[in-house]
Amino acid sequence: MLSFAVPSIYQSPKCFVTYGTMSHPDPKQLPSKGKPWSAVLAQDFVHKVDLILPQDVAELVRDKLEAAALLVPTYHRVIMTLGQVLEGDFFTEYIKLGNVIMLSDGRLDADDVFTLKDGTLSMYLAKESYERAGLVGKPYGVKGKRGLKPRWIVEFDLRHPSMLHGKKGFERLLSACQHVLSRPVTWLFCNLSKVPAHNPLEKHFPVKYTSTPSDAPIARTRIPMLKVPTTVLAGSDRLEFDEFSVDVYEWLSLIRLESPRVAAGDNVDPYISSYVPPRATEDAKPGSLCKITWQGFMPASWTQRVLAEVALAVPIQQWFALSATAFAKGTAGEASEWTILQPPGAPGEYLLWDVHADS
Repeated sequence: MLSFAVPSIYQSPKCFVTYGTMSHPDPKQLPSKGKPWSAVLAQDFVHKVDLILPQDVAELVRDKLEAAALLVPTYHRVIMTLGQVLEGDFFTEYIKLGNVIMLSDGRLDADDVFTLKDGTLSMYLAKESYERAGLVGKPYGVKGKRGLKPRWIVEFDLRHPSMLHGKKGFERLLSACQHVLSRPVTWLFCNLSKVPAHNPLEKHFPVKYTSTPSDAPIARTRIPMLKVPTTVLAGSDRLEFDEFSVDVYEWLSLIRLESPRVAAGDNVDPYISSYVPPRATEDAKPGSLCKITWQGFMPASWTQRVLAEVALAVPIQQWFALSATAFAKGTAGEASEWTILQPPGAPGEYLLWDVHADS
């Protein structure tokens, strides 16, 4: 008998919710350990960031981010072979001495894809490319997926002292780049350190992009109670907290989508949508919100700094929610999206929703 059920090797995305208190952030020395900072830095390459906050404080936050040189991040698109990344001034200035992140085009389940972060080169290769390259790697992906071609991952710490011309391991990598992985590919490139005096990127004719933020005013929205009730925190029933966090996360997600279902006075036919916004406080009035969106190629360190600056800029009696979505890599368990909410009247308190990708 045939079964059409989803195979057990496939896993659904998981969302972990954390409630806690973070210390006063210092923009000059941001923490990297402990939540929410560890969740922020867990993403490799950020694709989209959404900031939701009351319209009254939107201009204040924009001015704060502009003063910190965070309002308009930049990145480049460039066409290079993997061998060109590992040679000459580019390799010395940007990888050995500097700090860049790079992501090549392609699909991890079908193409040869390369990433570079913190000096570590990761190569996601098809079985044929892996065998021809003659490099040492390990299987990539979930075991037992029938109908899918096997994949392999090979990693090199390019900042290691052994990664130099003339060394056996590095020469083997260069040989693979010359004879097997020689196809020019399109990269997204972002420099996290000082630009060299003679920029070695220029000879590859890069195209510069700016992630200019877009503002989307959301008028007349009935804002629910965003602060975790003391009765929920004091209670021993976890179900009540789960229901509260799910309702708030769903409401924030619809705000990000600019859905008309969150508008005050929405009377859509229940046959079309049965969504009901979370219960607001009795004295709550419809308010205007602002959604600021960045889209492009940003490092996790940038979202870390944005979170710190926004937390310092927003007054205690106000609130904000910051979300970041990473480029999909398809690896089970990797954090693909997170959302942080700082409730009103609760300095330092936060709710963190950490969504991990499926397999």
